[in-house]
Amino acid sequence: MALFAAADAPLRARRVCEAMDLEIAPNNINNTRLKLKRLTERGIAVETEQSLCTQPRP
Repeated sequence: MALFAAADAPLRARRVCEAMDLEIAPNNINNTRLKLKRLTERGIAVETEQSLCTQPRP
């Protein structure tokens, strides 16, 4: 979540992969996208637009 706090705009899965030093491969991007979807379902993250996630604002 620190990544979202430091970001100035919503993030895509590819950018999250880059920040976590994961190889930019379709498999890693898809896995990260699924994890972001789970975070949005749990209310930990918010999907502002399709495939753009950020942390919820209080």
